[in-house]
Amino acid sequence: MAGLTPANLALDGGDPRKSSFQAENVVADAASLRNGAKDRVVSFEEYMYYAEITRAEEKQANARFIAARGPRTWKTLIKGRFSKGHLAKDTAAETVGSITTGGVEKSQQGDPAIQPTESAETARYGVTEAQRETAGRALRTASWGTIFYLITTDILGPMGAPWSFAQLGYGPGIALYTVFSVMSYYSGWILWKVFCGLDSNRFPVRGYGDFFFRMFGPWARHFVNVAQALQLLLTVSVLILSNGQSISQISRGNSTDSMGICFVACMLIFMAAGFVLGQIRTLQRLGWLTNLSVWLTVALVLLCMASVTYGPNYAAIEASFGLMPGMPIQKFGGTPPPGLATGGVGFVASLNGLNVAVYAYGGALLFAALMAEMRHPMDFWKSLLIAEIFIYGIYMFFGLFMYSYQGQYSYNPSVQGIAVYSIQTAGNILSLVSNLIAAVLYSNIGLKVVYVEVFCELLGFPDLTTKMGKIWWAVLIPVYWVVAFIVGAAVPQFSYIVGLVGALFILSFTYTFPAWLAVGYWIKKDAMVEGTERFDPATNTYNYVDQGWKRWRRGFMKKPFFNAFNIFYFLGALVTCALGCYSSIESLRQAFESEIATSLSCTPPL
Repeated sequence: MAGLTPANLALDGGDPRKSSFQAENVVADAASLRNGAKDRVVSFEEYMYYAEITRAEEKQANARFIAARGPRTWKTLIKGRFSKGHLAKDTAAETVGSITTGGVEKSQQGDPAIQPTESAETARYGVTEAQRETAGRALRTASWGTIFYLITTDILGPMGAPWSFAQLGYGPGIALYTVFSVMSYYSGWILWKVFCGLDSNRFPVRGYGDFFFRMFGPWARHFVNVAQALQLLLTVSVLILSNGQSISQISRGNSTDSMGICFVACMLIFMAAGFVLGQIRTLQRLGWLTNLSVWLTVALVLLCMASVTYGPNYAAIEASFGLMPGMPIQKFGGTPPPGLATGGVGFVASLNGLNVAVYAYGGALLFAALMAEMRHPMDFWKSLLIAEIFIYGIYMFFGLFMYSYQGQYSYNPSVQGIAVYSIQTAGNILSLVSNLIAAVLYSNIGLKVVYVEVFCELLGFPDLTTKMGKIWWAVLIPVYWVVAFIVGAAVPQFSYIVGLVGALFILSFTYTFPAWLAVGYWIKKDAMVEGTERFDPATNTYNYVDQGWKRWRRGFMKKPFFNAFNIFYFLGALVTCALGCYSSIESLRQAFESEIATSLSCTPPL
C-alpha cells in the first residue's frame, strides 16, 4: 500500500494510470515504440531476448549509481527517503549513452554482430534506440530498500492472526502460518524470475495481467484482470465494513447500552470519505509514507498487546458470533472442541481460520508493479525475503500473544476486541487513517482495471488521458464506492467475508496463479534449443526447430521434478480455494439463519 501525494484531482492534467514512481516527461518516447508491438504478435522468445539485454543494462546502471552515490550514512539514508530519484535517472541516461556510443564505435570497426539496426517500429514512431533506453530506465528508480517497505505495507495485516489461532489452536495455527509464509515467498520468487525473464525497456511488464498475456495470450490477461478487479472491489467492501465498525465503536462512547450512530450511516461516512479522496488520480512518490505506515501498524500491535490486561471485549464477541461471556478463557494445542470456536464447528472452524491466514499473506497482486519501478529488479528477492521474515515474525508473536491472553474470545480485527474504550478509540483512529489510504489505493487500481478492460476495450470509452476520460473517472469513482458499500452492507460479517475474499481471490493471486505461471514459463523456456534456435532482431522472427507436443515434452523433461511440483502446487491451491469458499459460504449462511448478521441494518454487528 503506497502513500498518497498532495491532491492531484481527476480533472487536473497528467495520466491517472501511471504507477507511483513514473516520470511523466519520459513516458512518451518509450510508449510510442511499444505501441508498434500492437501491430504484430510478439513471441515469448522475443520478450526473453530483450529482457536479457535490459538486465545487462540495469547491472551496469546499478554499478554506476552505487559509485555515484558514495558510501551510505544516516544523512544520505534520510535524504534518500525524500529524494525524487534524479541521481538514478542521470546515471541511467549516462549508462545508456555509454552503451549506445560503445556499440556505434564497435560497429564502425566492422563487427556485424553488434551493428545497430533501426527496427520498423523505430522508423515508424521516430524513436531512436538511445531515446527508448533512456526513457525506459528513467522510469525505474526505486531501491530494494524502498520496495521492502512497499511489500511490507501491502501485505502486513496482523489484526486477524489472534482470531485465526483461536479457530486452529496453537499447533495447526503455527504450522499453517509457517507453510503459507514459505509458499508465499516461493510464489513471489516465481513472479520475480518470470519478471526478469520477460520484462524489458522495449516491452515493460506493468501489471499482473501482463505475465499471463505473454505466456498464454489475451484471454488469460482478460481473465486475470477481471479477477483482479473483483478482488480489489471486495477488498474495498471489506474495508468499508471494518471501518464502519470502527466508527460505530467510536460513536457509542463509553456506554455499553448505546448503539451510537446507525451502522449503515457509519459505513456511508467511510464510503463518502473514500470517493472524495478517490478523485486523486496519480499516486506519485512519497514512498517514505509507506515506511511510516509500517511502524504505525507495529504501534497498533503494541497498543492491542497493552490492552490484554483488561480482558477481552465480551460484548463484541457475543454480538458478532453469539458466544456467551462468563466462561473461563481456554486455549488449545489442537482444534478447539465444539462451542469454543467462534468460526464454526470442527473442520469448518479450522477452514475459516485458514482463510484468515491466507488473507494475511495477500499482496502478490502488486509485485509486478513494484518490480517495474525498481532500478535493479534483480535485487527484488532481498526485499521479498526480509519482508516475509518481518511479517511472519509479527504474525507469530502477535497472534500467539493475544490468543494466549484472550483464548476463545479473540476477536477479528483485534483492535475492535479491546475492552477499554479509550485504548479502543485510539486504535480505531489509527486503523481508520491507514485503512482509508489502503481503500483509496485499491479503488484507484481496481477502477482503472475495469475502465481499461471493460469500458475502453468493449464499450469504446475514451482513454483516461483525454478530457472526457478524466470526466468519466470523476463520475465512476463514486459509482465504484457505492457498489463496494452495497456488498459490504449486504454481508455484515467481517471474519467470514474476509475468509471468502481470501479463499476465492487472494489465495488465487498468491498461490494458484503463480504456480500456473511457473508451469507455462519454465516449459516454454526450457523448450528453447540453445545454439540451434535464435531470435533475429532485424526481422523479429525466431527459428523454431519443432512445434507442438514434442516441444512441450522437451521443455517439461528438462526439469521434470520441478515442473511436477508446480503442477501439484497448482492443484493443491485449487483444492484449498474450494474448501475455503465452502467454509466461508456455509458460515455466512448459518450467521444469517441465526440472525447474528442482518443486511443493511442500523444495529452494529459488534
